Amino acid sequence: MTLVERFLKYVSFDTQSSEETGVTPSTSGQMIFARYLKEELESLGLEEVTLDENGYLYATLPANTDKPLPTVGFIAHMDTSPDMSGKDVSPRIVQQYDGKDIVLCEEENIILSPERFPELLEHVGEDLIVTNGKTLLGADDKAGIAEIVSAIVYLQQHPEIKHGKIRVGFNPDEEIGLGAHKFDVQKFGCDWAYTMDGGEVGELEFENFNAASAKLTFKGRNVHPGYAKDKMVNSMLVANRFISLLPAEETPEHTEGYEGFYHLIALRGEVEQTTVGYIIRDHDRTRFEQRKQTMQQLTNRLNQEYGEGTVILELHDQYYNMREKIEPVMHVIDIAFQAMKDAGVEPHVKAIRGGTDGAQLSFKGLPCPNIFAGGLNFHGRYEFVPIPSMEKAMNVIVRIAERVALER
Repeated sequence: MTLVERFLKYVSFDTQSSEETGVTPSTSGQMIFARYLKEELESLGLEEVTLDENGYLYATLPANTDKPLPTVGFIAHMDTSPDMSGKDVSPRIVQQYDGKDIVLCEEENIILSPERFPELLEHVGEDLIVTNGKTLLGADDKAGIAEIVSAIVYLQQHPEIKHGKIRVGFNPDEEIGLGAHKFDVQKFGCDWAYTMDGGEVGELEFENFNAASAKLTFKGRNVHPGYAKDKMVNSMLVANRFISLLPAEETPEHTEGYEGFYHLIALRGEVEQTTVGYIIRDHDRTRFEQRKQTMQQLTNRLNQEYGEGTVILELHDQYYNMREKIEPVMHVIDIAFQAMKDAGVEPHVKAIRGGTDGAQLSFKGLPCPNIFAGGLNFHGRYEFVPIPSMEKAMNVIVRIAERVALER
């Protein structure tokens, strides 16, 4: 089975995760896919193939040299985003893309256009895999899984490439932020690993946001509006006051690069009670802590104005910037950087404006930067992946395995 055939098979599985179920994996389709992958890995002759009750799949490609070498892992997630259906994915290969509009669904006039998605023009002349305009594609992260498995097969077929023990890990529920929660780092048993979950060719990421969630509950006092003077407290207006006191330009739509933000994600209310949801993001840990302090200071301020208990703030840290865990072991970045060069890929080291399983795994003791998988426009009907990008990602995995052996 070729890399492309493998990918097209994988996207036929409906593995959309869900924040509603409260179980792991969050949907049954992920376990169905995990069982398929387990059988595939076993049929390829991998060792120590295990699938636990939570849908975490691990396997080993044994070393083919007696030279003592570190154990390196490659990780990808099996779920697709809840943002759009991943059921009955119907991919199509656009051969030698000509730089023009791609009609995904003629009857609904759904068009993948370089005018709207200029990144398409970086792939003129390449074969692209696109959707039919009705579902997402699933390159996030089934491209990563296909690349890892195909790289393992390549190494098996080329024993002249010496490598140490390689561990493979496929996990559920990354898209709902739970991919690393039940990942057994000790069982995985690696010195370090790489998630194959980035986008454009050359991406190499070891910085991500520090992240927290904030839930605010605003308590009001409802009185007949005809007799409400000096009595009514409208919780929706108190919530609006809180929102207006945060910096207006520090929101996702006004920030880029290393700029952090407050992101209002939920608002629901009546006079008596309003609830507001935020996520807080910043690459810099000090500024991250300051953002949380700002939320608390505004809470205190409004409680002084409207009465204690009017505003209740619940803050929860979600994950941290993995950079602080990667910097002491920067050789894992150097190896990936050189492996890309070996594979003819120009590395682009960049900070993730988001999170990754690798961040949480790094804080669990497994340094785990992120490498490109090649897909673009994730989480929607306009998702696509250039076939050469997947091939380059696969080659980078092979070159990393080789580079680890060469440098020891």
